[in-house]
Amino acid sequence: MRIAFYAPMKSPLHPVPSGDRRMARLLMKAISEAGYQVDLASEFRSFDKAGDLAYQTEMRKKGCVEGDRLIAAYRAAGRRERPDAWFTYHLYHKAPDWIGPKVAKALNIPYFVAEASHAPKRKNGPWSIGYDAAEKAIASADKVFHMTRLDGECLTQIANQPEQLVYLPPFLDVNQPASPAKALEEKIKHAGGTEECLTLLTVAMMRSGDKFKSYDQLAEALDHLQGDDWQLIIVGDGPEQAKVLSLFSRHENRIVWLGELSAAELFALYEIADLYVWPASGEAYGMTFLEAGSCGLPVISCKTRGVPDVVIDQKTGVLAREGDLPQFASLIRNLLDDRALRQKLGQNAKAFVSEERSLANAASLLKFHFQDALG
Repeated sequence: MRIAFYAPMKSPLHPVPSGDRRMARLLMKAISEAGYQVDLASEFRSFDKAGDLAYQTEMRKKGCVEGDRLIAAYRAAGRRERPDAWFTYHLYHKAPDWIGPKVAKALNIPYFVAEASHAPKRKNGPWSIGYDAAEKAIASADKVFHMTRLDGECLTQIANQPEQLVYLPPFLDVNQPASPAKALEEKIKHAGGTEECLTLLTVAMMRSGDKFKSYDQLAEALDHLQGDDWQLIIVGDGPEQAKVLSLFSRHENRIVWLGELSAAELFALYEIADLYVWPASGEAYGMTFLEAGSCGLPVISCKTRGVPDVVIDQKTGVLAREGDLPQFASLIRNLLDDRALRQKLGQNAKAFVSEERSLANAASLLKFHFQDALG
């Protein structure tokens, strides 16, 4: 059976790395692991960052044209080439799905959505066109896979029945190869790092908005961090790189900049580091938290949005109150001073990702609910 996959926010083939693109690709892999052929139906992007009603109107028009094109192509194709269901990932008021509901209705196939979100405060704002479209699409879905409990609570307002909502927590393909540690240690040393300090690690794109705010909060938290036995390794790049670097200028002797790393290098770094630290301002949930945990690296973050869905407080890491940077720094200090607790949290994190947030678990859950909807 075939599943047509679509991501209106950002295509899985988008050239810029991101957690959003990463989860889209993981979902496609999980659907494949569940025994279905998954086809990327369209790369049409409906995302409107600015809240421009004229732009949204144009995107609605183009989306409908794309939907009509797909319907015609599917009808002209043989039965085996048509999708048996449609799956849309990450739709909300800024990135509505103009295509999926139209195609699913025309072909009389189930319509699934994942990581949908509902924000009533946007109903009459600058994204009102996108809001109405997203609300209608979510309400029409056969299954709505929400990836955080917070999103699930909001979605109950528009779900037609409780069984329409399915909790599919963020997951990870844990079979990730790592580079040789020795090569990475040399790279850290060349960048000014040392093996004589405990290592804090953060990995994030350097762009405006929530990412920049989190970097700003992390730099401020370091102002409150006592002791001189630590260094912070930062992995990432992006358009705001210069501004991000300036945030940490007062701690420059303790900051190690590695820029962008390959996935293999990154997973080797998770093995080397002592703590993963990231305030996660506005973070949907954070894929790097799962990546760190899969390597036995405990996390320090904040109780923000979906973070508690991937970091279990006092079990796989510790969470500060949102925006409480002195507490954030205190939690870092406590774990730097307690090696046994770091090891315990790290072991718990590795087991948690392997046993509860694996690709296999996600594939099994998707298969069960696909079969339920497909009969």
